[in-house]
Amino acid sequence: MSISEFQRIFDVLPTPYMVVDRELRYVAVNRAYCDVVLRTQDQLVGKRLFEMFPDEGESGRRLLASFEQVLADGEADTIAFIPYDIPVPAERGGGIEKRYWTATHTPILDRDGRVEFVVQNTIDVTDIVRIKEAGTLPFRSIPGELALLRHAQEVEEAYQEKVSESEEFRRLFRQAPGMIAVLEGPDHVFTFVNDSYLRFIGNRNLIGLPIRHVLPDIAGQGFFEMLDRVYATGQTVSGEGVRLMLQSGPDSEPVETFLDFSYNAIRDADGHISGVFVQATDRTESVRAAERQRLLIDELNHRVKNTLSTVQSMARQSFRNIRDPEEARYAFEARIMALSQAHNVLSARRWEAAGLSVLLAQELSVFSPDRLRIAGPEVHLSAKSAIALAMVFHELASNAARYGAMAGEEGRLSVTWTTSGHGPRRMLDVVWQEHAPTAAAGSLVPGFGMRILKRIIEGELSGTQALDLLDTGLICRFQVALAEVEDIESSAA
Repeated sequence: MSISEFQRIFDVLPTPYMVVDRELRYVAVNRAYCDVVLRTQDQLVGKRLFEMFPDEGESGRRLLASFEQVLADGEADTIAFIPYDIPVPAERGGGIEKRYWTATHTPILDRDGRVEFVVQNTIDVTDIVRIKEAGTLPFRSIPGELALLRHAQEVEEAYQEKVSESEEFRRLFRQAPGMIAVLEGPDHVFTFVNDSYLRFIGNRNLIGLPIRHVLPDIAGQGFFEMLDRVYATGQTVSGEGVRLMLQSGPDSEPVETFLDFSYNAIRDADGHISGVFVQATDRTESVRAAERQRLLIDELNHRVKNTLSTVQSMARQSFRNIRDPEEARYAFEARIMALSQAHNVLSARRWEAAGLSVLLAQELSVFSPDRLRIAGPEVHLSAKSAIALAMVFHELASNAARYGAMAGEEGRLSVTWTTSGHGPRRMLDVVWQEHAPTAAAGSLVPGFGMRILKRIIEGELSGTQALDLLDTGLICRFQVALAEVEDIESSAA
């Protein structure tokens, strides 16, 4: 059949037909359609449907929804009964004419299977409605037509009610906090996914596509095989805290995530398996939190053991070869207190880091501020370094208070530090210098305090130290690595 013959047949069809493209623009109309909408072919072809016949009410929304559904899924759709007003041209008196229609929308696909046009076959049932409403004829005079119309109205109302219920049901599922997906057939084709599922997999296009096609990055992790097993056997498969490597985009690196999930078989009315219902919860944060907690507990156990070892060493050294038991007890308690205060500083920072200036200020708080000079860039130390340096400063401060510059009323103390180097070679240089006008030259006598300095600075911190007793007082210089420092800012302490 030639195109001209087809056009002639199309034009003389007794019922109204029209064709629109994907933008709902008129492509073709037949003579019957022009008659019912009171327009000519030239007035319609090339114009948009809703520009020619606008309706912002419920009827307009229903008509647009029907077209959109056909364009989206490629399936025909029927509106059994819809009131839709037609603007009357000025040459015919103008105004609005209320009309009633039954419409069927049928897709026309292109070579790639995509909807290219939509054909509308319209039946104008306005006259039947008017006869029924006006009561000009007994109902029995046209029982078939009016019964059909009433049935069409009832069917359409029931259909719209079901659509509304279905949309409400789908809306609730879409907004559910857990992930939900419906897979159909042995290839596990996505027919429904909710918002949580889409966010989790990176908002990929899923509907109508098999899972192996849209989620190739999860291949080899056992999930496809589990879906196959559920579809084949009908047995539920589930898991808790299961590791999943997932890409957030096509070119991105896989990211470790963790899931609680359940795969359940979907059965049709005859009991045959038709698909798989997927439920899942993203447990990534909770799994990582549990792992962090486990690491913290392990670290805490390690630190407790180290602390007990330190206390044991302090007790052994404090009470070895004692001459004054009361003095030994006082020194031991002071060292325990210094250790406790360092722990308090670290606890306030969740054991992540402690400021060097904070440790110094805490240990030197027993001295008058006008006799102190503390200066250097702020250095945030790791927990290990913070505890070690807290004990170093305690021993130096105790010595200064008992035997050094701070034992008298005129002595002063200066603690300064600088940093040098970069990266793993960054170093911390500290100078502890006492100034005592009445100090007398002498020699350093080895004691527990000096042994602590040597063990901590040279042992625990792998640093170097130098102690000198000058005419003006003690000066202690030491250097340690800052490999575990988190941040350094140039500011006076």
